[in-house]
Amino acid sequence: MSEQVATPAKFRDYLELTKPRLSMLSVITALVGYLAARPPSDPLKLLLVIVGTSLAAGGVAALNQWLEHETDAQMKRTADRPIPTGKVATGSAFVLGWLMCIAALFLLFAKVDRLAAFFTLATMVSYVGWYTPAKRWSTWSTEIGAIAGAFPPLIGWSAGEGRVTALGWILFGVLYFWQIPHFMSIAWTYRRDYSAVHFPMLPVRDESGGKVALWSLINTVALLVVSLLPVAYGLTTKAYGLAAAMFGAWFLWHAIVFLHPQGRDVAARKLFFASIIYLPLLLTALVLDRLIAS
Repeated sequence: MSEQVATPAKFRDYLELTKPRLSMLSVITALVGYLAARPPSDPLKLLLVIVGTSLAAGGVAALNQWLEHETDAQMKRTADRPIPTGKVATGSAFVLGWLMCIAALFLLFAKVDRLAAFFTLATMVSYVGWYTPAKRWSTWSTEIGAIAGAFPPLIGWSAGEGRVTALGWILFGVLYFWQIPHFMSIAWTYRRDYSAVHFPMLPVRDESGGKVALWSLINTVALLVVSLLPVAYGLTTKAYGLAAAMFGAWFLWHAIVFLHPQGRDVAARKLFFASIIYLPLLLTALVLDRLIAS
């Protein structure tokens, strides 16, 4: 594939390279961890957490696309990304990604909290150094990626409190278990794309989809249980517990529907949309309970 760029890359091309929607999820969940820790009011630190996690998430996304530009070019859902289309050169993506990651680590280490910087580094290493290559050889790549995706609340929590206590780790668990049904629904929908580039993930190997749906259900049940732990440990009020139970039951229903062979493709898309509605509802309920009710 030629790396010649016909015209200079535009700002929106570099912005797309940072996967702004996916990066925003990392920033929001880091903020959830920060706010749920209930730190003293410090607008400057809050701003630095936002800037630092934004740089880290964007840098990791750019490096991910740099590493995967060849397979991205072979899949319909990713063929229009900046590197496969020639809008951004691979070298530019590499430099941009590393500069953003280094800037994020320096900012968080020097101005926010060293433990927050450590969890940021852990996110970068696990996503770029472990999850991205694992997609080529491991059936468990989704679970590996979920570890990386669950670190941002710990970044925020350690920035707010200087350590990670029980609720911070519970947030880690919530993000981890949420990602499995979320990404299984995506992978099932685009399984032919992943099969074309020989990614050995479960939705590619499980042609019927039964194991995919069952694994999604198991992790959704685990998610529901973990989401209720703050009530059990007295870290939130029963009002949050009621909200978490209601949202979790609704999400669980979509995972159950995904089990049925008939209409599984439609059920996968509905499970995906349910997942992106469920998470902000749950996290909003948690933060409000911590800041107002507790």
